[in-house]
Amino acid sequence: MTPIRVGLLGLGIVGGGTWSILERNREEIARRAGREIVVTRAAVRPQDLERAALRTGGRIQLGTDPLQVVEAGDVDVVVELMGGYEPAKTLVLRALALGKPVVTANKALLALHGNEIFASALQHGVMVGFEAAVAGGIPIIKALREGLTANRIQWLAGIINGTSNFILTQMRDQGMGFAEALQQAQVLGYAEADPTFDVEGVDAAHKLSLLAAIAFGIPVQFERAHVEGITKLTAEDIRYAEELGYRIKLLGIAKRTEQGIELRVHPTLIPERRLIANVDGVMNAVLVHGDAVGSTLYYGAGAGAEPTGSAVVADLVDIARMTGSDPGHRVPHLAFQPDQVRDEVVLPVAEIETAYYLRLRATDRPGVLAEVTRILAQQNISIEAMLQKEPGAGEERVDVIMLTHVTRERAIDAAIAEIEGLESISAPVVRLRLETLSS
Repeated sequence: MTPIRVGLLGLGIVGGGTWSILERNREEIARRAGREIVVTRAAVRPQDLERAALRTGGRIQLGTDPLQVVEAGDVDVVVELMGGYEPAKTLVLRALALGKPVVTANKALLALHGNEIFASALQHGVMVGFEAAVAGGIPIIKALREGLTANRIQWLAGIINGTSNFILTQMRDQGMGFAEALQQAQVLGYAEADPTFDVEGVDAAHKLSLLAAIAFGIPVQFERAHVEGITKLTAEDIRYAEELGYRIKLLGIAKRTEQGIELRVHPTLIPERRLIANVDGVMNAVLVHGDAVGSTLYYGAGAGAEPTGSAVVADLVDIARMTGSDPGHRVPHLAFQPDQVRDEVVLPVAEIETAYYLRLRATDRPGVLAEVTRILAQQNISIEAMLQKEPGAGEERVDVIMLTHVTRERAIDAAIAEIEGLESISAPVVRLRLETLSS
C-alpha cells in the first residue's frame, strides 16, 4: 500500500521525538500499520530552521508556515505539536475541513475546544488522535476507550502532572519548601520559567476533563472542574501527613455519584500503602475503577520526547489501519457514540463528599480542643485521628492535626469559618482533602 504521508506542525521536543521513533522503527511500525508512515513536511519556527535541517538531514521539506503544511498535497495526516490555542485551533479545523486526520498532543486546546474539534472531525469523516495529550507515554486514552469498554467506570484518580509530582517528592524526601523545590525543578528542566499551569493544577485539569469525558460519556468541560494547586503546601503538612501514614499528591479525580459527576484537581492525602502514593519524581500514574474489572493502575513517563512521541506514533498507526474504513465503525473519539454523549450534572465543589486533613495553630491551654470538637460536631463531622505536637521553647501555640471521617465540603467550610473565629486559633486553618482510593 502507498505510505501515509505526515506533516508535522512543530519539530521541538515532542516533534523531534516523533521523528526519531518513525525513523528508527520504520520497518517495525510499517509491519504493524500495514503500510509505511513517512514524514514529508514540517513547519518550525524561523530560529529553529537550521537545527531542524541538521536533525532531519534534508530528508523532509521544512518551512515556517504551518498552513502550507496543512494544505500541502503530499500531506495525508497533520500532527499538531505546537501547543497553545491559536493558531493551533485554526490549523486543526482547517485540516479536518480538508478531510485530513489530525494527531495532537495539545491538551489545553482539546480541553477548551475539544467538543468543536470532535464535531468537525465527525462531520468530515476523519479521526482526531490525542493519546499524547494525557500522561505522555501511558496509553490511558486507549485503555479507557477500548480496553475497559465493558465497564461502567465509577471513578478515576491520576497523578497527571510530572512537574508538581517532582516538587512534592522533593519536599517530602529532602524536606524542602515549595519555592526551593520549584527552583530545583526549573534548574533540571522539569518546570517552565512560568510554571503556573503546572503548579496551580491547570495542566492536570485540562487532562482530567478529557479523561472524564471518555470515562463517563460526557462533553469535555474543563470550565466546570474545581482546580487547586500546590503552591500553598508546606513541608510541615507533608511531614505531618507522613506521620499519620499518608502521602500528599496533586490528584485529578473524576467520580460518578448519584448526585452527579465530581471533577476536581487538588492536593490529596493518600494512604501510603496505595501503589499510586508511591509514584515519585516526574512519573505519572492513573488509577481507574470499573464495576467489572475493579481497580487498574497505569504507570509510566508522563512527558518527554520519546515517551510522548510514542503516543503520537501509536495514533498514526491507528489512522493508517483505519484509512478507508467506514467512519461509523471507528472507535468514537470520546468512547461513546456521538449521539450518546450526555451533559450530566457536574457537582459544585461544595457538594462533594470526602474526608479531610485539618491543621490548626492553637493556644496550648485546656479547653481549646473541646471548643474545636464542639464546632465540628455541630456540623456532624466526626474525627478519625488526631495528632498534637509539643510546643517549641517559649511558644504558646501548638500544631494540632485532625483527620475527619467523610463529610460534605460545605459542612467542613462552615466549621472552618467558625473555628477561625476563635481567639485560641491562629487563622487560617489548613484544609486538605483525603481519598482512600479503595472500592
